[in-house]
Amino acid sequence: MASTLAGSWLPSPPPAELSEEQLAEVAPLLLNAGSGGLAWRRVRGAGLRDSSAAFELQQAYRLFALQSALHERDIRQVVPLLESFGIDAVMVKGWPVAELYPDPGARPYGDLDLCVRPDQYDLAAEVFRRPENRGFVVDLHRGFGNLDERPFDELFARSQSIKVGGVDVRIPAAEDHLRILCAHLMRHGAVRPLWLCDVAVMLDSLPDDFDWDLCLGDGGSSDMVACSIGLAHALLGARAECTPVKERALSLPGWMVPSVLRQWEVPFKLRRPMLTYLNDPVGALREARHHWPNPIEATVGLRASFNELPRLPFQLANCISRTAKLLARLPARLRD
Repeated sequence: MASTLAGSWLPSPPPAELSEEQLAEVAPLLLNAGSGGLAWRRVRGAGLRDSSAAFELQQAYRLFALQSALHERDIRQVVPLLESFGIDAVMVKGWPVAELYPDPGARPYGDLDLCVRPDQYDLAAEVFRRPENRGFVVDLHRGFGNLDERPFDELFARSQSIKVGGVDVRIPAAEDHLRILCAHLMRHGAVRPLWLCDVAVMLDSLPDDFDWDLCLGDGGSSDMVACSIGLAHALLGARAECTPVKERALSLPGWMVPSVLRQWEVPFKLRRPMLTYLNDPVGALREARHHWPNPIEATVGLRASFNELPRLPFQLANCISRTAKLLARLPARLRD
């Protein structure tokens, strides 16, 4: 998967060096992880475009392009809708990063991630609960939630506005957006290769006046950014040498790359919250195995350092911590 996606975000990606058999083996994983469109960009010039696996990747690419057009239609309605209620919103991840790719079929996204002022969150949620607005697929965040610890006002003041069909849409400044993408990748254990491609395409799109000091911030976020860049370099060939964190990016802990590749060997699966299984104990047991934290996820969850120490103790500690939080919330959920 890594070699197939390497350079897939470039305007003219190099043809994939795969046999038809290898493509048939990796295509289901690529499709499952939402990377079919990117894989097609490398396969279509590799003499494999007539294979059945390539046809499936091409179909994913076409579907993503159609979905992109539908999402942009929704954006042109959602942003003015929020503005009509005086709600300030910043769009992150999905659509803003998809705009950095060379064409709309490359990067899919399932919803619109909108960050609103904390004191306007309840109003925004009520707006989207109204029957006439329930068709919009929106992931609403109170402030920047767990995407970034910085205050909403600070990130909003730095945000930039871009036009979508005559509508001004606010997105984070490049410095903030790269940090958000890296934090999101690492917090979820880098389980989805598409998110690592996002880091790579962002690196290739940085403006000349990009402020690395502003992006990196404190030690914790700085190391997540550096390690994300290091993973994108090690697995996808993204540029890391021209960044001020190159020394750290090129010296990742020995366990990190293998742990990511192990995640990519199995089909990507979104986790369901365990509290949704209160009436389904059998389903809860089946789901529980998907909630074992991988080494990166456990390290971030404990706010620990990415060093060479064995990760199993971190995974156990993170699992215990999350279980304790789940049990603490259980009585209230049962009452509800």
